[in-house]
Amino acid sequence: MLVPDIAGALQWARSHVDMVDARILLRHVLQCPAARLAAYPEARLDDTDWHAFRLLVERREAGEPVAYLVGAREFFGYTFLVTPAVLIPRPETELLIELALARFCDKPGVRVLDLGTGSGAIAIALAKELQRADVTAVDRSREALLVAMANAARLGASVSFVVSDWFASIAGDRFQLIVANPPYVAAGDPHLLEGDVRFEPATALASGPAGLDDLAHIAMQAPRHLDAGGWLFMEHGYDQASRVRSLLTDAGFSAIASWKDLAGIERVSGGQWAGR
Repeated sequence: MLVPDIAGALQWARSHVDMVDARILLRHVLQCPAARLAAYPEARLDDTDWHAFRLLVERREAGEPVAYLVGAREFFGYTFLVTPAVLIPRPETELLIELALARFCDKPGVRVLDLGTGSGAIAIALAKELQRADVTAVDRSREALLVAMANAARLGASVSFVVSDWFASIAGDRFQLIVANPPYVAAGDPHLLEGDVRFEPATALASGPAGLDDLAHIAMQAPRHLDAGGWLFMEHGYDQASRVRSLLTDAGFSAIASWKDLAGIERVSGGQWAGR
């Protein structure tokens, strides 16, 4: 096959993958802005770029997530490096940031704990957006923390990273805000065998037969690590809000509520710890 121009390369890709994905992949190969693809459709690829583009399209056609193929994903206006060691940041998770900012944007120096940080997206966004926040981020995966540390360095965010299975390595530490996007998919859910999630780390997705094991653990243990008046916010599945509110009630939280994402789905539940 002759090496095509930009228009020809995209035309070839159209029969294999979504055109939005094809454009992202071609921009990644050519290291160019979107405007160049539109302005110079007649520009011819060289052999190396054409080979690289075809390989990426074939991998995307086989199901690999675009974020892993290009090594990055945007979250809350920041670009994060991602690898198969971490969950890909998703737009609905930005609700955690918005809820935190609504309560703490005018409180400098707030102590924050991000549980299961993965790429570090939540912790880093909060460190950048809150005034002089003291942010700690934990994850049981050393590989994930290496990605998170690289992202913090790139974005100039001050975050303390700790290898920890939830609260295990931070005994005695207390915070004013705890946020978590834990695994919340039922272990036998058929969606784990479909789409992008097939390539994401299973330990970041599934949590027991009902998907509630980690959510329940966090809800019960969080009061030991919250100051009086502190808040806990947890992301969960589309049909889990009522059960998560019950978990928070059983753990002794007050002001319990669930909040909807942009799709109108109750995506985050949380509550305030009054102290005992």
